[in-house]
Amino acid sequence: MGSDLMYYVPAMGVLGLVVMIAKAMWVRKQDAGDQNMQELAGYIARGASAFLRAEWKVLGIFAIIAAILLAWSGTLVTHSDWVIAVAFLIGAFFSAFAGWIGMSIATKANVRTTQAARTSLAKGLQVSFNGGTVMGLGVSGLAVLGLSLLFIVFYKMYVNGASPNGEEMMTALEVLAGFSLGAESIALFARVGGGIYTKAADVGADLVGKVEAGIPEDDPRNPATVADNVGDNVGDVAGMGADLFGSYVATILSTMVLGREVVASGDNFNGLSPILLPMVIAGLGIIFSIIGTFFVRINKDTDSVMAALNRGNIGSIILTAIASYFVIDWMLPETMTFHRGDVVREIARMNVFWSIILGLVVGFLMSYITEFYTAMGRRPVMSIVTKSGTGHATNVIGGLAVGMQSTFLPILVLAAGIYGAFELAGLYGVAIAAAGMMATTAMQLAIDAFGPIADNAGGIAEMSGLPKEVRERTDILDATGNTTAATGKGFAIASAALTALALFAAYVGLAGITAIDIYKADVLAMLFVGGMIPFLFSSMAISAVGKAAMDMVREVRRQFREIPGIMEGTGKPEYEKCVAISTKASIREMILPGALALLSPVIVGFAFGPEALGGLLAGITVSGVLMGIFQNNAGGAWDNAKKSFEKGVEIDGQMWYKHKADKPSPPHQAAVTGDTVGDPFKDTSGPSMNILIKLTSIVALIIAPHINETGHAAFSAEENATTIMDSDAHDQAGHEMDAHGSTAAATSDASAAQRDSLERLSTRATDYSTKLITGYEVKGATGGMENDLMTFIMRAVPADKTTWIAFNEVKFNGAAMTPASNAQVDNTAEILKAYHTLKLEIGASGANGQAQADAMRNALIAKGIAADRLVARGYGADAPFATKPLYLDKAPTTGAALRVSER
Repeated sequence: MGSDLMYYVPAMGVLGLVVMIAKAMWVRKQDAGDQNMQELAGYIARGASAFLRAEWKVLGIFAIIAAILLAWSGTLVTHSDWVIAVAFLIGAFFSAFAGWIGMSIATKANVRTTQAARTSLAKGLQVSFNGGTVMGLGVSGLAVLGLSLLFIVFYKMYVNGASPNGEEMMTALEVLAGFSLGAESIALFARVGGGIYTKAADVGADLVGKVEAGIPEDDPRNPATVADNVGDNVGDVAGMGADLFGSYVATILSTMVLGREVVASGDNFNGLSPILLPMVIAGLGIIFSIIGTFFVRINKDTDSVMAALNRGNIGSIILTAIASYFVIDWMLPETMTFHRGDVVREIARMNVFWSIILGLVVGFLMSYITEFYTAMGRRPVMSIVTKSGTGHATNVIGGLAVGMQSTFLPILVLAAGIYGAFELAGLYGVAIAAAGMMATTAMQLAIDAFGPIADNAGGIAEMSGLPKEVRERTDILDATGNTTAATGKGFAIASAALTALALFAAYVGLAGITAIDIYKADVLAMLFVGGMIPFLFSSMAISAVGKAAMDMVREVRRQFREIPGIMEGTGKPEYEKCVAISTKASIREMILPGALALLSPVIVGFAFGPEALGGLLAGITVSGVLMGIFQNNAGGAWDNAKKSFEKGVEIDGQMWYKHKADKPSPPHQAAVTGDTVGDPFKDTSGPSMNILIKLTSIVALIIAPHINETGHAAFSAEENATTIMDSDAHDQAGHEMDAHGSTAAATSDASAAQRDSLERLSTRATDYSTKLITGYEVKGATGGMENDLMTFIMRAVPADKTTWIAFNEVKFNGAAMTPASNAQVDNTAEILKAYHTLKLEIGASGANGQAQADAMRNALIAKGIAADRLVARGYGADAPFATKPLYLDKAPTTGAALRVSER
């Protein structure tokens, strides 16, 4: 199959989309209930569509302006192209389309779930979960299809048979990063805008409806009820779909970028296997997620919905793990070498497999820990319930404490996962672990998306006045959905942490820096600034919810006050006005947080350079992960603490419900306050943290070649190109270094050689320099032999008889080299050591040409170069050279040259 494997990957994306269409058609065929139910569902569907249209108008303008800037910037640097703008627009469109798919099916599945719940809980789960499956398969199918097709196109445009580890592949992947940037940009605005929308409506509905008016949740008398249900779709469905689409793409891309630095000599894919592997794993994850959906079923109302969802999730994870073993054994060679600068790491094939297993385990543990902290009946949620008995303040204090405590175990799991994956397979191991974690995104998203559908179904049941048992069934689904939504967010933030590290590592490679030194004042300063940004971002998002909620509260109060008969059920609320308030507020307020995420890395990168930007990214990642876990878990725990009062809770030996003696229950009102505080935590700022982390890293990745060229990098752009080694350098370094990338021996030899030639170098023109993978620094003149030879090697130009490179500083006295020649001979030997498959022909002119060529060959052999890698021939009428080098015409008695005969 060879490198043609890349052409089979899109088929797996297509398969996901085909099954998605079949599932969507099945959902649409289900009974939508009576006329009243359909009318209410229509309000929700129209409100959601109106929001998306308004949001897309603003995002369309942003996308066009951003694409123009990207197209212009792509022409300014070597490793980019104006085509990056096309990739950006495709990524933005696919991200928005993924969100629309989820929202479209959710507004069809909600009322059908309500109707199905009139029959049984099992039927309600079947409809709601199939609705979620449509979204999961749509997101993963579009991601795999879009990314793989664009990779094929860019491979043909920029690589087309060149080394998979060379600069051509770097350009292809840099342009492909535009697809991820487009996806994450739309995801941020969709998540923040949708979160502001849904929580403004939810907070307004709760504060006036439940707390002030004492009416039930989703009561049709509450004007904000429809807006609240619309918000579930635009925030928790459309926003979440765009979010997970961006996360999925960023994870695969970061692994591909690092895969370019892994040399897989001897594989059956022309060295492409480390780059293709994450796409193949993602495609297989779609297939096994489809199989996993068949495990999600219950038979009777007393069966556990969460247990059914866990069966599907664990089943898809196990199948993916088993398949990964055979795929890796088939695709990868037994050992590979990761190369970057003077760091070399040998990677065993099976260590890549164990990294994927580690990623799957980390994802599962993160979901399990999140479930523990947010599920009804668990100790953390019950602790908040107990504190509700003493008032609003203690409820809020309890929720904050649970959220903060919930960061402990997830961070330990993440730290262990990162450390373990790095020990197994270096930076590539961390990236492939994230890819393994995200492989079952289709299943994770199906489980996550079923929650908002169930929530809507409960709202429609309440507003339609359906029998009590229907609402009880939808409440079971809704409560489970609250937990799965929290676990989904925990999963997303975990994947963001691993993906951000992979993106960070890719950025360092492209930016031409070797380390982030916090002893430098600018780096340390930006580390603190980066740590602050998630707090500022959260403040903007939460404040936006507060402003919009105030407008919502005023409107609901006005309608209660001015519309006759509204509380008696004879007057009809003006739902559309509440929908309009949430729409306008969310569109207006999403701009500033989005600008902060997009512009902060650009400003810091161009103002302070790539190393300071690295400090900023590190600060954002650490602070953002902690903020995300804290806010998601605190909000989820508060929500389920409130819902615990539906069936009654015991506080200090007394049972409490939502109402007591036809009056609102004080503990329940305290729980509503906590839930109101937690709403923007778990549905606006919290889930946006993972997008913030990845988006800033992707922006840094895009601008890396630009800030490298400005001179902030450790080497100039021309010199930095030589740090991206081809397969020859990788192979040699793999033999010279130990499994942990130790460079002590090679660096010691290189240092000795440098000391020996230090005196000679001091008298030479050394305006060109580059550091080899062994640590040796080659110095020479711009336009000299060293510059020309390294340029020839790095451009992967095929060896031919016409390409000769002059030894511009080698001089002879008869057949013997003069001492001035030694520095250039030293450099040639070190280059040959770094590129162990390189073979040279050495030519010299004049009557002593053969003897001079032999002298040079012998000098190189004396420095440890194998004799079979060197051929010496004099230049003359009988010599086998096809073309006479031009410089020999100028100095026929002293000229010497080399030719690369084998790379």
